[in-house]
Amino acid sequence: MPILITLLAVLLLLGLIIGLKWHPFVALILVAILAGLGLGMGPEGTMTAIKGGVGGTLGGLAMILGLGAVLGGIIAETGAAQVITDRLVAGRKGTDVLWGLCFVGFLIGIPLFYTVAFVMMAPIIFAASKRTGLPLAMVAVATVASLSVTHGFLPPHPAPVIIADTYGADLGKTLLFGLILGVPSVILAGPLLARTLKNMPQTEGAIPMEAKDLPEQLPSYGASLLCALLPVILLGAGALVQSFFPGAEGEGNRWIALVTNATVALLIGVVAAMLILGRQTGISFADLMSRVGKQLAPMAAVLLIIAGGGAFKQVLVDSGTSDYIVGALEGFNAHPILIAWLIAAALRITLGSATVAAITAAGIALPLAQGGSVSPELLVLATGAGSLTCSHVNDTGFWLFKEYFGLTVPQTLRSWTVMETVVSLIGLVGCLGLSLVV
Repeated sequence: MPILITLLAVLLLLGLIIGLKWHPFVALILVAILAGLGLGMGPEGTMTAIKGGVGGTLGGLAMILGLGAVLGGIIAETGAAQVITDRLVAGRKGTDVLWGLCFVGFLIGIPLFYTVAFVMMAPIIFAASKRTGLPLAMVAVATVASLSVTHGFLPPHPAPVIIADTYGADLGKTLLFGLILGVPSVILAGPLLARTLKNMPQTEGAIPMEAKDLPEQLPSYGASLLCALLPVILLGAGALVQSFFPGAEGEGNRWIALVTNATVALLIGVVAAMLILGRQTGISFADLMSRVGKQLAPMAAVLLIIAGGGAFKQVLVDSGTSDYIVGALEGFNAHPILIAWLIAAALRITLGSATVAAITAAGIALPLAQGGSVSPELLVLATGAGSLTCSHVNDTGFWLFKEYFGLTVPQTLRSWTVMETVVSLIGLVGCLGLSLVV
């Protein structure tokens, strides 16, 4: 019975978001309430779960998302992203450009959230396609594959952070394992897969791309790269320290733990970027700080949708549905990593949103992490990988890719959908492989 109610709730959510065009936040809250009542939680228990889910999800995530958005805005508006791109792509010809764009996408995709990175990379994709004569879809897949990998695998992106918090996984280790899986995923789903699209007809972008107003004096390449990757460097350093000195105590270690905390690392990155990039471009610290409100504004809707997903997740957890579903799946005698991937993949195909699928799957698969039979960090990555698979017409990312690059639906399925699925499958295989040694 819990499985049937959960299935009906997911179908209702699908109908409201896709069929009736409801906003995901409103639909998620309504479905969470109806699911709670249907699962026998009662009015009080349902609302308690929803409030707990919203608060628990946004507790630390709001700061991470907000600081990430600000850092992305600084990197874009000071021209640091353009400097990095010009250096890495310059001098490459023909299909060699795909490797440069792939690397640029990976570097830009680590500190920036998906949509920001996508819009920022789009003009570069157009320029590269025009310069080389390669099909726009081919160049786009080689670049955007990196953004998908960072979005699904690497903190501080929303899905990995939320899943890590749900599973109780270490964020630094999740980042390290994500990088290990991310490199082959980017190569196979990016430049190598893109080569299969060489005969796809050239297209014109449906959305006109306007050049951004960049400062007259651009920052240096070294400073740009340092500011873009500083939070990632701090998180990775924290994970390495914990690996070499597990359980170490003392004043110094406490300060290291503080500095390498995800929120503090991003805060340091924001302040450092304002100081370093502002000084090199002639933009004052006060001027950069005055733009923070504009950079934070788009995150409001993202946070509410994530909060709605957290509410739905908590209803499934508090009602015992997640235990019931996982217990049923465990009857298949499958590996916990495969179970987590399958749950996320099923939700992704049904709901469309990778973030909502990841959050909801994490709530359902939580007992797998609590069982202790597999690394929670690998479960985070398996869930994130599953949430990327088989993007199709119910995913906003599908339409974003289609419209930006002027593709038909079949062309988008052949390029974008295949690329997302390849990333997902490589993530699954990689997690299973790492589970043998971790």
